This record gives sequence, C-alpha cells and structure tokens, in this order.
Amino acid sequence: MNTVIYPGTFDPITNGHTDLVERASRLFERVIVAVAASPRKRPLLPLEVRENLARQVTQHLPNVEVCSFDGLLTDLLKAKGANIILRGLRAVSDFEYEFQLANMNRVLAPQVESMFLTPAEQYSFISSTLVREVATLNGEVGKFVHPAVAEALRNHIQNLNKQA
Repeated sequence: MNTVIYPGTFDPITNGHTDLVERASRLFERVIVAVAASPRKRPLLPLEVRENLARQVTQHLPNVEVCSFDGLLTDLLKAKGANIILRGLRAVSDFEYEFQLANMNRVLAPQVESMFLTPAEQYSFISSTLVREVATLNGEVGKFVHPAVAEALRNHIQNLNKQA
C-alpha cells in the first residue's frame, strides 16, 4: 500500500492545498496531511487550529487523515509507514527549494520518493503568505480558502487586534 504524506505549515490551508489533497486522494490509498509546528516560521495560527482546519476541509475524503508533527519529516514518514512525500509546485521559483528538500530527504530516507503536483491553474497564484497578508489587512479571503478557514482567520485577527 502506498501512503503519501503531504507536509506543510498550512498557515492557513488554502484552496490550492485542498486541490492537491483531493487529487492525491485519487492517486493513493492513504493520504496524510501533516501539519508542521514550524515555530521558526512564527505561524499566525496556532498548530491546533491549523490541524483542525485541515481536518475540516478534507473531511469529505475518506482516505485522508490529518496529523501534526514537530521534528524531522523522515521520522514521521517512518512512524506512519509512508513511502512518498507529496509537495506542491506553484511556480518555477518553488522548484529550487523543493529540489533541495527532495535531495536532503533522499539522503535521510533513501526508501522514500518525493512527488510533485501542481495545483489547478485557478489556484496557482494562491499562497498562505498572500492569504495571511490580505486577511491581516481586513481583506476578503473567501475566494482563496474554505469558508471555515476564512472565519477562523477573521476571528483570530480580531482577537489579536483586541489584545493590541
């Protein structure tokens, strides 16, 4: 059985991410969306929120599960019995970084393959970074993320503004 892990910070999970998960769910028997803690990236949304949102937007896919992790991806692959890493490529500019990651992962876990998918063209410009920026400037992000994600972003940003 081929198990693929789709790792990312998912801060927040976008329609582009969801598109890749849906397509991967048709290609693989088991898909694991692995939400990385990524404290060095200083995510806007807490890990638990990001994990719950990923679970909500993928709940319609029976062969998809969501987990969070903190540490080496190769350790998670081993723990979950996964043999494929799924990564998304939106633009040529993503390729160099993803190529480095794939080669590092190949050295750390030679039995694991990296696979790359591109999102559907209507999602190719969407990034979590842009969605966060639009949301923090009180812009509407509903075209780029699931309604639950848009609401969570709104609520989180309102709470941050109240604390400031």
